[in-house]
Amino acid sequence: MFPTDPDVLVVGAGAAGIAAARALRDRGLSCVVLEGGARIGGRAFTCRTLGAPFDHGATWLHAAGRNPLTPFAGEAVDHDTLRERHFWLGDRWADQAECAAYREAEARFHAALAAAAAGPDRAVAEVIPRGGFWDETVAHGQGAQIQGMEVEHLSLHDVLASGLEGPNLLPREGVGSILLRLAEGLPIRLLARVERIRWGGPGVVAEGAFGCLAARAAIVTVSTGVLAAGGIRFDPPLPPALAQAIHDLPMALLNKFAFRCADRLGIPPFHSVRCRVSPARPRPMSFVMWPFGADHLFGFVGGSLAVELSREGPAALLAAAAEELRFIFGDPPLGQGLATDWGRDPLFLGSYSQARVGAAGARAVLGQPLAGGRLLFAGEATHTTMAGTIGGAFAAGQAAAALVRP
Repeated sequence: MFPTDPDVLVVGAGAAGIAAARALRDRGLSCVVLEGGARIGGRAFTCRTLGAPFDHGATWLHAAGRNPLTPFAGEAVDHDTLRERHFWLGDRWADQAECAAYREAEARFHAALAAAAAGPDRAVAEVIPRGGFWDETVAHGQGAQIQGMEVEHLSLHDVLASGLEGPNLLPREGVGSILLRLAEGLPIRLLARVERIRWGGPGVVAEGAFGCLAARAAIVTVSTGVLAAGGIRFDPPLPPALAQAIHDLPMALLNKFAFRCADRLGIPPFHSVRCRVSPARPRPMSFVMWPFGADHLFGFVGGSLAVELSREGPAALLAAAAEELRFIFGDPPLGQGLATDWGRDPLFLGSYSQARVGAAGARAVLGQPLAGGRLLFAGEATHTTMAGTIGGAFAAGQAAAALVRP
């Protein structure tokens, strides 16, 4: 089943690894995909624990017009056309005029980023509007709840480069299920965690508890969190510029949770709910209700709050999410729940990468092939315009495979 003398080793069976393996196959090159975990998909994983598809990680196909996964989406909806936002102000829902004011504040946020684009890289927090009724809510939503990191730590230039337009497709079957379909027939070896890569030439050798496997080239698709933590040793060591790029792309954290609920709570399917930032709720979560009419809601917690809750484990996240739902809805009849914990999973150590302030060019550096294409890195961290997304990871895997010499 697995080639004994492959042309290429692909490390990691997430979106980038699957895309690379498919592209190599299309070029007539053999490969083996070495996956350290017990499943395929990486940070895209769909389960049916709640009776309907629930994505633990990647949820939407962003920028669907240029997303390489769009042709495989199957039944999907443009979530932006169905989702209406509901803001809880602590004692009542925001009215139509207040929701319109939120949209205006969001537009001012993005306009401020664009106006600062020609200047030096700096933290997003340094250029955005502050002090308005909705400004902190917008900053929290655009930072911690979308980027997985507060605006004080986000690179302006990196955020601008990775700005994502719609449509934002929500696939009925789940993003993880799409990747499983795309992985069918690929030579993927599970529970084969790579511990060292020797790439001094003439080829490469991957080593781990599985033994040793040699090839002409390797495409490494593990997260920058794993690379920065020394999860794979490289012999010889990586060049200083590339090692610095890994350091400059730390992992943000956006964890996800879901609850079944016997009551629709007066909110239509696909709509979103969140609290306005206030002294009582300085770091609110966000909720998406009843996808495709399912009897569950799902939500997100990002940034510093996600990190703090992760230290306590998934049960703490579920307790905090349930408490916030009670703050909004009183006593909702919550049923079975589940939560993710990407930050403590040793195969990922976070959700997706963010460039440090002043290091927006690190993605391009990490994506440069080494030793004439003998060693390549690919994943969401190497995509310069769709960073942090499953589509960016898939496109990066395709691009890396194209750089392998036949």
